[in-house]
Amino acid sequence: MKDVAGANAGKFCDPDTTADGDPRARVGLSHPRTLWFNTGTLCNITCRNCYIGSSPENDALVYLTADEVSGYLDQLEDRDWPVTEIGFTGGEPFMNPHIIEMARRSLARGYEVLILTNAMRPMMRPGMRQGLVDLREAYGMKLTLRVSLDHWSAARHDEERGSGGFAASLDGMTWLREAGIRMTVAGRTVWGESEDDARDGYGRLFRAHAFEIDAQDPAATVLFPEMDEGVEVPEITTACWGILGKSPESVMCASSRMVVKRRGAERPAVLACTLLAYDARFELGETLAEAEGEVALNHPHCAKFCVLGGASCSA
Repeated sequence: MKDVAGANAGKFCDPDTTADGDPRARVGLSHPRTLWFNTGTLCNITCRNCYIGSSPENDALVYLTADEVSGYLDQLEDRDWPVTEIGFTGGEPFMNPHIIEMARRSLARGYEVLILTNAMRPMMRPGMRQGLVDLREAYGMKLTLRVSLDHWSAARHDEERGSGGFAASLDGMTWLREAGIRMTVAGRTVWGESEDDARDGYGRLFRAHAFEIDAQDPAATVLFPEMDEGVEVPEITTACWGILGKSPESVMCASSRMVVKRRGAERPAVLACTLLAYDARFELGETLAEAEGEVALNHPHCAKFCVLGGASCSA
């Protein structure tokens, strides 16, 4: 975990107890639903607050191959995990030359596939577009692309992603609409507007462009809380479940795991979740069998994003 001056000092150190000596909350893999693959941290743009530091230079997580994905799909069957969804994230997944084949192999086994994308130039290359059309023709609505549209206004979106980013993503979304490919949107709640105002803004945008996306449906328009390690957050204890009226089963690590491949590694590894790609405490092993154990909620993101924020990267 990176050192942020003063923030959460003394917290999130011991996997078993909090700074106050209370038993730390832990979450078991109670109902595996989504297996994520990080296709690599390379991205065509550098966002101001990318949680994973993706950029055109960051290859800390290298490209996965289709055969590596197939190996984990085999493990899903061997372990009898009741997974229904395979998710691909990055970086920008369409930077990885194997993304179409990885998605095809997942769809061919009967899984729903979710690809997170900025819908910009990498997705719009002719080979990628043809590949997506082929997948849509073969598998229809089992394929979904979730487009990162940080805000419903160009000005605020471009604050995060750079000038012209909003227009480029809208062009990609327009192509997806015309191609008949199902899409959803992921936004962010970093500007202090209410959720109702944010959803109303997205609704106006979707209607203006004839996008068949429900702005009021949290699964179709996902609004993620900010992940800032510089903000003080409480640690989650075992008593918090009752105090907050929440269940461990509602937290993302109860239903998902993520596969990554680190630069220089011989084999991929399985992580507890999509948010903590660089924290060694959340690397569970190289196999799904090793990744079936409990996860200690020992990071600020566990508290702010998942427990208190109620967010999940899955559909």
